[in-house]
Amino acid sequence: MNWTDLWHLAWRGLVRRPVRTALTTLGITVAVASMVIFLSLGEGIRKVFTEQMRGVGPDIQVSLTGMSQGGFSLTPNVPQSLVGDIEKLAPELGIESVTPTMLTVRGGLDPSQGVFLYGVPAQAGIQALFPDAAASLGRDLRPQDVGQPVAVLGAKAAQNLHLGLGSTLNLNRRSSLKVVGILAPGAGLVDSSIFMPLDVQQRAEGVTGQVSMIAVKVRDVRRAQGIARTISERLNVEAQTQADLLGFLEKTMRISDAVRFGISLIALVVGGLAVANTVMMGVFERTREFGTLRAIGARPGFVRALVLSESLLLSLLGGIGGVLLGLLGIWGVNAYTQNLAGIDAAALTPRLTLLALSISLLLGLFSGLLPARNASRLSITEALGRV
Repeated sequence: MNWTDLWHLAWRGLVRRPVRTALTTLGITVAVASMVIFLSLGEGIRKVFTEQMRGVGPDIQVSLTGMSQGGFSLTPNVPQSLVGDIEKLAPELGIESVTPTMLTVRGGLDPSQGVFLYGVPAQAGIQALFPDAAASLGRDLRPQDVGQPVAVLGAKAAQNLHLGLGSTLNLNRRSSLKVVGILAPGAGLVDSSIFMPLDVQQRAEGVTGQVSMIAVKVRDVRRAQGIARTISERLNVEAQTQADLLGFLEKTMRISDAVRFGISLIALVVGGLAVANTVMMGVFERTREFGTLRAIGARPGFVRALVLSESLLLSLLGGIGGVLLGLLGIWGVNAYTQNLAGIDAAALTPRLTLLALSISLLLGLFSGLLPARNASRLSITEALGRV
């Protein structure tokens, strides 16, 4: 018998028990789909943050508490006077611009109301942080806005807060801003942000001369690592490049991926037990069939391969179904997050698809080992004599 006969017999063995095969396949499908959806969140978030970081103009971020010290703090604890110290190093280090920035997060019980509040020097404008940002309605910040209670909103922020040109945005009981511009839809972070003059936000938050970070743009990006190291050493601060932030993000996402995979593993183990049970029952019910195969010349290795093929087919069907069901789940997640924040929080990447199918096949392989071993060790006379 050749391999074509092997796969044909394996397929016939499965379709003869349609209900059991369908239920087992469904179990694997759900297990694989849960893994795909869980891990797709990591892939999507990784993709979003990578795109966002690359879209931010500054090559270096200066703060007092960087990623290497346990996470970037949004607390405005950086003295604004540090801007002058960095500017003194500009001629030596090739620094093009220095932009003090204040960043806070505004949220509520309704997640759709969450926005990022950026305070930037009105003279520099939003482009100092996001070069591609452009107003689709109204205007951008301009030098005349220093000290003026005005704001420019991202498209998603304007939509979620139900604000338009000329609307009043209440920051707190004491401070309100007039909306003078709405940005064109773009990257998720910009879409969910509100920009205002730095001094206006400092006054609203009750802090003077303090910022959250200082954004530094250099003439030669290839020197960014060295420049950041020099700033850190001379000014005793945390200066990090985009590569540093992306590296920290990647490490964080890997830990998160491991946690999500661990949760998915429970469902995968249950799916594997279902495959093993189905194949084992098939071996028990087809003892005479295996005895007949042995009697007409099939070797134990062929019988073992036949049972393993059935297990692999079950798992492959479940894996493909799991990827398709996971894709549907990802679509649902992204529909929600697009409406909430204008981002796709989940992504089915080629490597995730390959991982899902590979794990599914490994699941089938290991689940079929014991049933295949038992089937190949059946005695011909015992098998043919069993009713």
